Amino acid sequence: MKQRKSTFISYVISAVILAACAQPKMTAKESWHAQTDIADFNADGRLAVQADGKGSYANFDWSYQNQVQTININTPLGSTLGQLCQDSQGVLAIDGKGKIYHADTPQALSRQLLGFELPVQYLHVWANGQWVKNAPYRLLDDGRLQQFEWTVSRLLNEDGSPRILLLESPKLTLRLVFDQMQQLTAVNAPNQCAARE
Repeated sequence: MKQRKSTFISYVISAVILAACAQPKMTAKESWHAQTDIADFNADGRLAVQADGKGSYANFDWSYQNQVQTININTPLGSTLGQLCQDSQGVLAIDGKGKIYHADTPQALSRQLLGFELPVQYLHVWANGQWVKNAPYRLLDDGRLQQFEWTVSRLLNEDGSPRILLLESPKLTLRLVFDQMQQLTAVNAPNQCAARE
């Protein structure tokens, strides 16, 4: 049981983002703005995390529809290693064998599984160039955002969509490299995580 949990934890860490050697060019201060309604989107790409000098990597596909956020973590060959899902009822994680882990908040789930907190619940806000509303934040001189002990920077494509989302904390460096991110029209959007059905 501990071995399976440990393996899943490694994949979840891998699943939530990329530690790059090169620092991306920071965006200007003006690119960050107050949180508004986030449009539904699909995205995919590569992700990694660096913690305690060790790096883990994976691919991801991510959907945000009707305020239901689902992040699938995949091997380079496309097999699903795990899934994180957040909806109005809370957050859950599913490992590659279908075991479901529940928690009331993303912080509680990542603390339970990993021993530290990942900002899963804020990724869609930061990826869209916004700071989380009703929470303290600071814009640094170099254009980066500081919020919830994370320093966040984005590198954008010419069309304004995110190319890289980099998050740094004293314990972790998380990075998402987007192959694409496209807005969706809400047609038959789910209203809860599929695993709850």
